[in-house]
Order: sequence, then C-alpha cells, then structure tokens
Amino acid sequence: MTERIINAERMEQMIDIFGSFDENVKRIEEAFHVTVTNRGTELKVVGDALDADKGARAMEALLVLAGKGETIDEQKVRYLIELVNAGEDDKVGEIAKDVVCITAKGKPVKAKTLGQQKYIKAIRKNTVTIGVGPAGTGKTYLAVASAVAAFRAKEVNRIILTRPAVEAGERLGFLPGDLQNKVDPYLRPLYDALFEMLGADSYNKYMERGNIEVAPLAYMRGRTLDDSFIILDEAQNTTREQMKMFLTRLGFGSKIIITGDITQIDLPSDKVCGLKDAMKVLETVPDIAICRLTASDVVRHELVQKIVAAYDRFEHHAQPQQKPKTTKRT
Repeated sequence: MTERIINAERMEQMIDIFGSFDENVKRIEEAFHVTVTNRGTELKVVGDALDADKGARAMEALLVLAGKGETIDEQKVRYLIELVNAGEDDKVGEIAKDVVCITAKGKPVKAKTLGQQKYIKAIRKNTVTIGVGPAGTGKTYLAVASAVAAFRAKEVNRIILTRPAVEAGERLGFLPGDLQNKVDPYLRPLYDALFEMLGADSYNKYMERGNIEVAPLAYMRGRTLDDSFIILDEAQNTTREQMKMFLTRLGFGSKIIITGDITQIDLPSDKVCGLKDAMKVLETVPDIAICRLTASDVVRHELVQKIVAAYDRFEHHAQPQQKPKTTKRT
C-alpha cells in the first residue's frame, strides 16, 4: 500500500471539499479504490501506488477549486475524476476562470468543463460560433448567458433568439390561440434561460422595448440584423436553405451562435440537415468557430451522461458495416 500526504492552506477548504456527509470524498474513494482521511489540514490518501497517485491528484484538484471560491458539487467531482483518468487534471484551474454572466439572483454563470471553456472562448473571439453536442452540455444556456453579458456591456443593442418549429409542421393549426401562442411552446427553453438571467422586471421591460426578441426562424427572412446578438437554437432541424437564409441575416456589429444536436434530427428523411451541411461548408471560413461538445461536457444529472453514452455506443454498433469491394477478373 502507498500513502500520499496533501496539505490544505485553511480548514475551511477541507469543509468545502468533503461536502455533506463526506459525499465528495466517498466518490473519489470509490472511483480510485483508495481511503482518504484527514487530521486538521492534512489529508492522507492510501491505496495501491497508481490508485493512491490518482486519488491524491483528485484531492489536490478539489483544493484548487475550493481555493478559487468554487462550490464543490457532485457534477464537479464526477468531472474531476474523468480529468484525472485522462491525465488532464492539471487543467482544472481553467474551469474556475472567468464568469460569463451573473443571473438575476446573483448566481455566477461559468464554464463547468474544458469543452464549455473552449466554447465560451470561441464565442468571445469569433463572429459566428457553431456549438454542437448532446443534451445537457449547456449549449443554449451558455449562449444566452453570453448574449446577456454582451447586452449589459452595451456591445450589442438587442438579443434575438430563434428556433425552427419543425416538430409542429402543419399541425400548428390545431393548436389554440394566435400564431405567437402556437409557436411559444417551441421557444420556451429560450424564454426560461432569459428569464433566469434577467429576472421578471428586466425581462418584460426589454421585451416591450424590442431589445429582446424571441421568434420562430421563419420570422428572420428578409431582415438584416445589425448590432445584435443572435442565437439559433435546435439548428439540427433547419434545412440547408433555412440555414443559408439565417446566416445571411448577419449585419454589422453582430454575433451569431448556432446550437444543435445532430443526433436528434426531426427533419423528413428527404431533407438535408442545415446544421450538418453548415459544419462542412464553413469549416475553413475565418471568424467562424465550430465547437464539438461531448458526453464528458454533460452537466445535468449523472444519469443523463450515461444515457448519452449508451446511445452513442448503440448507434456505433448499429451502423451497417461496409462490404469490401471486389474486382471482377477478366
């Protein structure tokens, strides 16, 4: 058995990293098959040489986060374990960096994974950013947070959020109310994110003034959008023609973020996915970034990450194998 000793600077850090009923440390003990004990500000990690080394690195990473004032929760511990196993725990400080936005309740919005950190950097650096990844990776939430931050800093004059209502198709006519009432259910996730960032009073005020617009994609046709932060959500449900129409709405002083999950396409089989097409067409165009988030970047319930991974494995094995080509002898 090997023993590793780690020293914390303050007793408060020990309280932060252990969590309620020592739940954070228990996760690390289970993941690396080690035993973690503490006496004052001293931590002792005991296990086989390799396991003890990984366990110690995980505990040191937790101390780094605690030292930066980060709240240690189940998702952060789970992600740290992944980083240690991948040998990337030295990058843990990057996920405790810049605050993207402060919500109406004073909660700081930050990247929780390295993938999210790259996504935020790409948004800040480029005029057009395409964020692709599975459910729960924060694509839309971080995009809205970035939009609100730019609006508060007066970098743009308005925020425009849009989604295609592909799922409804011709069935919109069966829904009650006027057109806005019919499409509101498809725009609800965008409303919710904005409401959290701005609060009820500011949200309603900016909506009335026209500083914030939430509309279906069809409303974008024929417009030129200057000094705007524009987000196209659920872009996997756009056609090639719709995507080209949307991208060409870009005006001076504006930014565009396009988000989507190419594993959840609702388009008819005879339609080309505009998101997949754009990723190929625009890959080498300057000032356009394509960020690919993965199951490791899922920040929802742990089971969501497992569900995404299970579907990825199933779809990989379900793909038909190509038969080797044969040549005819003459």
